[in-house]
Amino acid sequence: MGEVTVTNVTEYQAIAKQKLPKMIYDYYASGAEDEWTLQENREAFARILFRPRILIDVSKIDMTANVLGFKLSMPIMIAPSAMQKMAHPDGEYATARAASAAGTIMTLSSWATSSVEEVASTGPGIRFFQLYVYKNRKVVEQLVRRAEKAGFKAIALTVDTPRLGRREADIKNRFVLPPNLTLKNFEGLDLGKMDQANDSGLASYVAGQIDRTLSWKDVKWLQTITTLPILVKGVITGEDARLAVENGAAGIIVSNHGARQLDYVPATISALEEVVQGAAGRLPVFLDGGVRRGTDVFKALALGAAGVFIGRPVVFSLAAAGEAGVSNVLKMLKDEFELTMALSGCSSLADITRNHVVTEAEKLGVMPSRL
Repeated sequence: MGEVTVTNVTEYQAIAKQKLPKMIYDYYASGAEDEWTLQENREAFARILFRPRILIDVSKIDMTANVLGFKLSMPIMIAPSAMQKMAHPDGEYATARAASAAGTIMTLSSWATSSVEEVASTGPGIRFFQLYVYKNRKVVEQLVRRAEKAGFKAIALTVDTPRLGRREADIKNRFVLPPNLTLKNFEGLDLGKMDQANDSGLASYVAGQIDRTLSWKDVKWLQTITTLPILVKGVITGEDARLAVENGAAGIIVSNHGARQLDYVPATISALEEVVQGAAGRLPVFLDGGVRRGTDVFKALALGAAGVFIGRPVVFSLAAAGEAGVSNVLKMLKDEFELTMALSGCSSLADITRNHVVTEAEKLGVMPSRL
């Protein structure tokens, strides 16, 4: 390639912007309303500083992580992002292969342009399935059954979307799923009376079918129809973390939906500690949102996360270079994280402690000194 070597994750965004039609780039890149949270998801990481420990043997670094009993090469996983074939013809196939090759987990969006069966056909790999709860519970059951049958290992239930957030770029661009693509997980499902929705109409139909009555009782109901562990995705308060524990969740993904839902919620890295304290060690807490560097991964783990999920870096690198792009993002993050561990004096994930970072609140003297 005649292009300049990509040396960090963020550089893929500019390449994607250049390559993709405006409507598609904007769909992936934009956030809700003023996009304050979109910016804050990144900026909040920059306000956390390191307290590296020196003269510690870091000749061997072990980054292996355990997620719901699965052993991963690193605590960096792929978040669910919708309609990946808009980014690249290989779409979710490429993402699945890259995740599997890197020894990590891919979460497939239920609004994917490839089905659970198609993704499973790419070969072995640990995969989670993201789920929205629809008004028609039979549709939900069919989706869960298909994911189970295709060998998916967990359900990531998105709970921050009783209604879709207001993404003004999509309104301006009159966003529609390109005519050659379809939401493959809904093909062949019995959608009830709305079966006649055509492909381009399917996306808006499906979005309109999200159940606004969704509550904790439905999280309980989900446990009656599947034995798969349920990760609750979209928790950003300690109160809801406690409720997640009480209602049998297997884990929490601290997420603000890539800042695409409610604007002016805190960055996920800022909400993380409160959620971790609410969960009180009774279930693993993961962070989704704004991770672009190995240093970000380390900061999340120091503040109590068991791992992180990346979203936009996947679709941008996919747009730029297909499977190789996604593989490169995972490799760069892993290499940077390994370096951060070494320079902080940590040779395994268990060595990463709260004392390795200092947050804004502590710098301002809001929190008691740790000494």
